[in-house]
Amino acid sequence: MLALAALAAACVRNPYAATNKIYRQQVKTLVRQLRTQPAQPPADSLPATPYWAGTVNFNLRKPNYVIIHHTAQHSTEQTLKTFTLVKTQVSAHYVIGRDGQVFHMLNDYLRAWHGGVARWGGITDINSVSIGIELDNDGIEPFQEAQLASLLKVLASLKRTYNIPAANFIGHGDIAPVRKNDPSILFPWQRLATRGFGLWYDASVLTDTAAAPFTADSFGVPLPGLTPREALRIIGYDTQDLPAAIQAFKRHFVQTDTSPVLSEQDRRILYNIYRKSL
Repeated sequence: MLALAALAAACVRNPYAATNKIYRQQVKTLVRQLRTQPAQPPADSLPATPYWAGTVNFNLRKPNYVIIHHTAQHSTEQTLKTFTLVKTQVSAHYVIGRDGQVFHMLNDYLRAWHGGVARWGGITDINSVSIGIELDNDGIEPFQEAQLASLLKVLASLKRTYNIPAANFIGHGDIAPVRKNDPSILFPWQRLATRGFGLWYDASVLTDTAAAPFTADSFGVPLPGLTPREALRIIGYDTQDLPAAIQAFKRHFVQTDTSPVLSEQDRRILYNIYRKSL
């Protein structure tokens, strides 16, 4: 029976055979670039060196962040097609279907085009330091259990392989608060955080009645003490558009209310996450 199943699988025509060939060609091009000896500086600009000295201490750059997206499309096949068309200029390392199937579309050490114009802390080229994971979801539907189970397995493998810190598992909406809202308010960030993938606030925050120790927000005017804007910035959010940053934070950590206004409970949650991010 297993032999028949294996034979049947082997007989399935791969609809991406042509683009897989392009993938291999592009990888070969990158390999040739890596094998090329670094060029020596032009003689008219710097002193000439008598010989090239190549260091023996190096390896590949490794990813240090995981960015989670929803596809905003209607099927895994639609997304696979999108990521295999040159004209779209978008891609991700992993696509996870509603049924839990995982398509590993790009070697983890290579740079996918998933973050776009984004920022997290001082990082402005997110694609160069991250793994992009796309979940087959249109943005308004609940995430499927089989899909989440597969996601947790992928995240565990990535964290173990690349030693990615818990705080570095974030969403597309976190790094691009003005442009993006994925992976939507329906995404179970708390469930991921309990497994070590992302931060979450302490439950005591919800029953606490003390005010968060913030000064009034400065809105660009320097004030003594910690403001909500400064807390968001230290966590990683781009606060140039403060209302958008607040909404992004609330989509991730509050989810029941995504208005650009911080309630006292929101402020306690923000302060708690800020302390965990230090």
